[in-house]
Amino acid sequence: MSLRDPHLLAREGNAFLGPNALWSRPKLAFFCSAKCPGEILLRVLKWVPTLAGRNDIVLASGFHTPVEREVLRLTLRQKTPVIICPARGLPKVLPAEWRTPLKEGRLLIATQFFAAAKRVTAVRAEQRNQWLAAHAEQILVAWATPGGRLESSLRDVPSAKRIPLG
Repeated sequence: MSLRDPHLLAREGNAFLGPNALWSRPKLAFFCSAKCPGEILLRVLKWVPTLAGRNDIVLASGFHTPVEREVLRLTLRQKTPVIICPARGLPKVLPAEWRTPLKEGRLLIATQFFAAAKRVTAVRAEQRNQWLAAHAEQILVAWATPGGRLESSLRDVPSAKRIPLG
C-alpha cells in the first residue's frame, strides 16, 4: 500500500493501515511474555478457537513473542478481526499472510510510533504495551514473567479491565 492509499490514516499522532473502523470497536488486548510455561501455551491454544466468529471484540496485540505470533497465525486463519500493534513505525512491506485479511477488512495495523522508528526496542515494546492497554476495553495477560518487563509495563492496568485465560 502506498502513502496515498485510503486505508492509511494518521490520527492523534497514531498511524493506521487498514480499516480504521476496527480501531473504534471494543478491543481485547492479548499479552504473553516470551518465556511462557508449556501449560499456559496449551491453555492459550484452547482459548483461541473461542474467538472464531465473534464480532463483539477485536483481538489486539503486538504479536511479538512466540506465543503471540502463534495466536496471530491462528486468529488470521479463523478470520477473527485483528489489530496488530508493532513497537515501531508502520511496516513498509507486509508479510504475505497479512495481505488477504487486510484486503478483507479484518486486519488493522496501528502504531503510536513515527515511520523513523524502524526497530523494535525493549523501551518501545513497553510503551506499546501501555498504549495498547490504555486503548483496550479488556486485557488478557496469558503469562507475565514475574519481575519481567511485561509485568512491569502493565502494573498500572486496572484489575477491572483484566480477564482470565479461559
